[in-house]
Amino acid sequence: MTTYTYVAKNKLRSILLVLMFMGFIVLIGHIYGTVYGYGSDSVLFAFLFALFSSFIGYFFSDKIALAVNGAKQISENDDPELFHVVESLALTAGIPMPRIYIVNDPAPNAFATGRNPKHAAMAVTTGLRQIMTKSELEGVLAHELSHISNYDVLFMTLVSVFVGTITMLADWFFRFSFLGGRRDDRDGRNINPIFMILGIVLIILSPIIATIIQLSISRKREFLADASGALLTRYPEGLASALEKIKAASQPLRNANKATAHMYIANPLKADSINKLFATHPPIEERIKVLRQMNI
Repeated sequence: MTTYTYVAKNKLRSILLVLMFMGFIVLIGHIYGTVYGYGSDSVLFAFLFALFSSFIGYFFSDKIALAVNGAKQISENDDPELFHVVESLALTAGIPMPRIYIVNDPAPNAFATGRNPKHAAMAVTTGLRQIMTKSELEGVLAHELSHISNYDVLFMTLVSVFVGTITMLADWFFRFSFLGGRRDDRDGRNINPIFMILGIVLIILSPIIATIIQLSISRKREFLADASGALLTRYPEGLASALEKIKAASQPLRNANKATAHMYIANPLKADSINKLFATHPPIEERIKVLRQMNI
């Protein structure tokens, strides 16, 4: 698969993700309306909610992701070296200079976001800046720039917003089910109890389904970004060494959450058994091994 084919595929996946998200939200609304007697009102509400969320997700998901992770934009005067490295790599990659953000956190990590290269942003933690050499920093930033040029960031950021939206809406419906009661009880009509049970189960499981959508993101994108970043710097060892330091640090980010964990260069969550089971990143050891086998 060529880079152009991969970029086209990512754009198509993003469109399909929006359509799947809207369809899933409408399905939840339909089941809720049928079970609790609100009919087409809940479907219309769900559709409008999904339409609004999709609009926000496409145009403002980068700002949401940056805010959720506590990222603050900086200027060139704040960190000249960081700006010069990003500027040089962006020029080599043939994409516009992304906005630069800092996350005040001792855990070394980084992520990129934005709907396209013209509206992209890159964030690094203070912990990453403190422990990386220049070549290691170049490796990390080249990896994130590859996500931007490959349009991975659009898909990843949309997933973050949609996962949070589905979880919030399902929780809202579930709570309202107990507070609002069923309109059919007042109208004297009955609903098939089996269908009602299925509806309640779906509402309860919606956050889990949202997580499955999140995990549908292929781990291969990290290997591809590693390889693309290494080709950009012409020095695979820089990123390999950076990944070793990130793995050795091991502490989780303070503002880390499951909705945005897949956006980072390495899993920012605490490495317990549950997070390993639902990890969106391949093992760092495998990534390091592949990088050190590259011949550039």
